[in-house]
Amino acid sequence: MPKDYPRSERLASQIQRELAALVRNNLKDPRLSAPTILEVQVSRDLSQARVFFSVLNPDDAEQNLHALKHASGYLQREVGKVLKSRITPRLVFVYDDSDIRGRTMSELIDSVIARDKLPSGE
Repeated sequence: MPKDYPRSERLASQIQRELAALVRNNLKDPRLSAPTILEVQVSRDLSQARVFFSVLNPDDAEQNLHALKHASGYLQREVGKVLKSRITPRLVFVYDDSDIRGRTMSELIDSVIARDKLPSGE
């Protein structure tokens, strides 16, 4: 493998795929409202994996975070079964609201553009 694709990135990619499938198919917690696993960042020593997730309704973020934290032991064990690694990183879930902030900024920009297109007499 070339040096520009380190082991931690390969492991992060594999963990992201596995977690997405596990959350979608195996978790039956009523607090979950279909979270999307956006990104996984694995530390250089492979001891910790920060899992960034998002939900459609920002009001459900706190419940989803609690449900994922509650299931983190189960998810870590299931991911560890699939990984071909001596170490299974500890999963740390982080709610990522960047898509919501992006939509808000886009709406603000659109409203300013629309306001600027109005005739100056109005």
